[in-house]
Amino acid sequence: MHITVAHISPLLSLLAGVLILIMPRLLNLIVAIFLIINGAIGLGLLKWLHL
Repeated sequence: MHITVAHISPLLSLLAGVLILIMPRLLNLIVAIFLIINGAIGLGLLKWLHL
């Protein structure tokens, strides 16, 4: 499977969902990190990923 930038957001969502189910206390931190990474990807700030 070839992973592109379009695949990163769903993968992050899946990972965040699993972490929230395992450790609900980390909800605020997980959501904050997800939003920051998702926003950086959307703005093209993470071009160094080359995915």
